[in-house]
Amino acid sequence: MEKIRIDVEWCEKNFCASFNENVPGAIVITATTIDELKKEAIETLRFHIEGMIEDGDDVPQWLAEGDYELEYNYISAAALIHACEPYATIAALSRATGINQRQLSHYANGVRNPRPEQRQRIVEGLHRIGRELLSVM
Repeated sequence: MEKIRIDVEWCEKNFCASFNENVPGAIVITATTIDELKKEAIETLRFHIEGMIEDGDDVPQWLAEGDYELEYNYISAAALIHACEPYATIAALSRATGINQRQLSHYANGVRNPRPEQRQRIVEGLHRIGRELLSVM
């Protein structure tokens, strides 16, 4: 099974995503929520593949047969934080990471970009929140 990476960015008030190079052609999508973006990614990819086949383009067999899975890569901290908004507030993320809320807000709004170490703290904080939720009986 082939993995198709979808790079996700935050563009002011929307998610914006593009498919990586193993999908022929250019596909860019936008949506206001991450759930909408994921739904749109599936539909857009299917439409793109159908169009390529109808046009007689060379389509890799694995792509034409649907032997792939989508993998979302949150390029920016803003995209990562906004993707997790339904599950974790800035306040909760601050408690889990030790990064103050104002700084996290700057990251979420694209005012600043975190250093790689700070981004890793955000990811680890989100994982910590997830583990806590999984432990609820």
